[in-house]
Amino acid sequence: MMPQPFSDPEALADDIIAKVGKRIVLALPLGLGKANHVANALFARAAADPSIALQIFTALTLEKPQASSDLERRFTGPLVERLFGGYPDLAYAKALRAGTLPANIEINEFFFLAGRWLNVPRAQQGYISANYTHALRYILDRGANVVGQLVAKHPAGTHYSVSSNTDITLDLLAAREAGKADFLFIGQVNSELPYLGHEAELPASAFSHVLESPATDFPLFAPPKEPVGIADYAVGLHVARLVPDGGTLQIGIGSMGDAVARGLILRHHDNVAYCNAAQALETAEGPGRQTYDAPFDKGLFGSSEMLVDSFLELIKAGVLKREVDGAVLHGGFFVGPKSFYKALRDMPEEMRAKIHMKPISYVNELYGNEEEKRRARVGGRFINSAMMATLLGDIVSDGLDDGRIVSGVGGQYNFVAQAFALEDARSIITLRSTRESGGKVISNIRWSYGHTTIPRHLRDIVVTEYGVADLRGKTDRDCIASMLAITDSRFQTGLLTEAKKIGKIEASYEIPAAFRANTPARIEKALGAMHESGLLSPFPFGTDFTDTELRLLPALQTLKAASESPSKLVPLLLRGLSMTPSAEARECLARIGLDRPRNFTDRFYATLLHGALAR
Repeated sequence: MMPQPFSDPEALADDIIAKVGKRIVLALPLGLGKANHVANALFARAAADPSIALQIFTALTLEKPQASSDLERRFTGPLVERLFGGYPDLAYAKALRAGTLPANIEINEFFFLAGRWLNVPRAQQGYISANYTHALRYILDRGANVVGQLVAKHPAGTHYSVSSNTDITLDLLAAREAGKADFLFIGQVNSELPYLGHEAELPASAFSHVLESPATDFPLFAPPKEPVGIADYAVGLHVARLVPDGGTLQIGIGSMGDAVARGLILRHHDNVAYCNAAQALETAEGPGRQTYDAPFDKGLFGSSEMLVDSFLELIKAGVLKREVDGAVLHGGFFVGPKSFYKALRDMPEEMRAKIHMKPISYVNELYGNEEEKRRARVGGRFINSAMMATLLGDIVSDGLDDGRIVSGVGGQYNFVAQAFALEDARSIITLRSTRESGGKVISNIRWSYGHTTIPRHLRDIVVTEYGVADLRGKTDRDCIASMLAITDSRFQTGLLTEAKKIGKIEASYEIPAAFRANTPARIEKALGAMHESGLLSPFPFGTDFTDTELRLLPALQTLKAASESPSKLVPLLLRGLSMTPSAEARECLARIGLDRPRNFTDRFYATLLHGALAR
């Protein structure tokens, strides 16, 4: 049977309600794969009719960036229009954030866009703590009767690709085939979504309805890439030394993932520079572990829940080339910048055919087809980021000790567990050793913390800019010593004192001198020249920012940090008053609408910004 075609989402919503009734449990894929117009039409029906009970189960709701200050609004306004113009906001997200969500509508997410829902009580109340692989059973338990998915259409019209989100969708369809679920499968066609085959390709008969219209076509959500800082590159280079040729790679989105990918590409294409950088980062104690520094001969295989754009860079560079049953990469979902979507659409068919999108039950688990998975995932290196870690090896990645959730567990636990289940695999947790908060530098390595994502019995490898702590199988005492060695030296003494006070390390222990120089200055000395030369550039794989915006970004970050401690604004103000703006500074002021101040506030902001630009 062919699906019912619709061009009007309102008419489609009416037909859905006619078929399933007034209790609607709508499952939407995480991230990019949501059928926005379908979700919005059903939301509108429920908002207008209290007799309709609408429950939405999803994850990673994507929202356009929102500014928190006047300067940010001036900067982000044109950027949002350029990158997100035409993207339809999700009505449920706007109502949830505004506190106007009707009582007959419930939103449950198992993974948040990082940090975006911290101060929205109803979102925090509706959060479901779940491993990615467990989300399926919770959807089935709730009796999902509608699934709305963004799809790419085959030119012949006989097939559709679920493309960006095979993750839970394929598992849901398998459950329906087995008689464990009964739902309407709604496809919304998007012309920008890359068409991926293999398991991502479904016959038209899999769908009950398809929404397709120029009015409901829209630009894909495309977040700009984060700049890669010098500390991130230090982490990336440390990690690149832990990846064996012929192994398997999993990385995530963000600056840490880009830094790891860039380190691997340097290792393969500019090995001398790579080795020099790696050597410069090492302490006098030496690595004390097995390292891999040679270029790639066999190459790597990718097995990652998220297909990030840096995987395409690794393919292009000849690093990701080890094939398993015709694939160089297994992925479960993707989201990324506009260039990433275009690269997938424009990729030669024979190369795109080597990217196999899989259900999350396949990528994140060893259960089922275990022999096949073990054969593919040799030498696994599963690399995930964290917010904090403790001296005893607990990992904090998703929430705060007051109970609020920052993001979610996602697949992190699954990959950590895989690293222990596979004979030659390792879990690698990356984090910056410090962060700034309230104008102060704070250590991301703690003695203890009141929330844990990965418990210490699964501690493995932790990497900061200062080095690698191999914790697997170590005693608590040795774990503490290893973590102190990769802690910023400004915090080592205090942390060691706490460990001694509780009796977890001997009172006579002293941190070796080689690790007492863990300072930003040491990292700057080791990598500064490569960073300035562009070999370790802030955007190694391109950017959607203009040159002027790239100059503005660090200046705005400087202002934001200074605003947390007003005394730090005075030097910026004085510098801005004492110097004549350069041509580049005038371009920056014009971009943000402060080249011709209209009042005292504008003049004040312009002077501060000029001071930050000069700095």
